[in-house]
Amino acid sequence: MATTYGNRGAGSGDDDHQRRAEEAWACIRNMMEQGSVESHRFYLARKTAWEMLNDRGYTVPDSELTRTLPEFRSHFGDKPDLDRLRIHASLSSNPSKKILVVFMGAEGIGKSSVCGLRDQILNQSLSGLILVLQSKMSSFAQKELDCFPFKVEVFQIADLYVNITKHCLMPKHQILTAEEKRNLLNKYQLEEKQLPQMVRTDPIARYYGLEKGTVVKATYTNEFIQFHEQYRCVV
Repeated sequence: MATTYGNRGAGSGDDDHQRRAEEAWACIRNMMEQGSVESHRFYLARKTAWEMLNDRGYTVPDSELTRTLPEFRSHFGDKPDLDRLRIHASLSSNPSKKILVVFMGAEGIGKSSVCGLRDQILNQSLSGLILVLQSKMSSFAQKELDCFPFKVEVFQIADLYVNITKHCLMPKHQILTAEEKRNLLNKYQLEEKQLPQMVRTDPIARYYGLEKGTVVKATYTNEFIQFHEQYRCVV
């Protein structure tokens, strides 16, 4: 009897262990992100693109800044259509200035792809275009972009997975107006070339789309430096 009882106990224990394991795995599955990696990548890049436009002064719907990954997947699906991902925005201070963000495909981008895109969007009265790439662009395609009648910016999709301005170690950046720049130079009796420099390929310059001659004020605050300001001129 003891042996029989012991076997039943062991079997019962095994069953309980298996049940608890299944419940734990079910819990883990519920906690795991459901959906494709592809949709996650596009969600991150598109959200950063919206935040970037918002910081540049474009009119951006609040719903785009607060959209969650599940909401993105519900709207665009697990394999988003690239045309539906496009972003149109107008500058708040001058609505006639419009910008378009286009997500390009995974295949290599050649001259024909760029020409096709140009023919497709030239009638949209744009003042700027941002291309988000998943692959390399040929030198011939890049030269074709230089012929567009407006500014074209190019980002790799991985560049937009994270909003660099939100990093805890990143100082706060403020773009000076032309008048603020003049006042700064007059106050310290400086010429533009005497200011510390920021190249146009700097991630911050690219994020804000800064042009040559623009002055940026960076404010640093942390436990070691309570308050420090630095000005840099884009070259």
